[in-house]
Amino acid sequence: MNTISRTITGIAAIILGLILVIGSYPKSVMTIYGIFFIIIGIVILFNKKEDDIEKIKTKSKKGEK
Repeated sequence: MNTISRTITGIAAIILGLILVIGSYPKSVMTIYGIFFIIIGIVILFNKKEDDIEKIKTKSKKGEK
């Protein structure tokens, strides 16, 4: 996943989580789902290990040609 798609996906998950938390604030199971989406969005947004793995794979493919 490149930087742009990771950013878009992370921000979308965080916004969805915020909507769920704000929309169901008083007492609801949806608050738990909202917090879950916020955490997943933050993990997606700041996960840079995946990009490093892709760089290694592309370097090895260039060396084989």
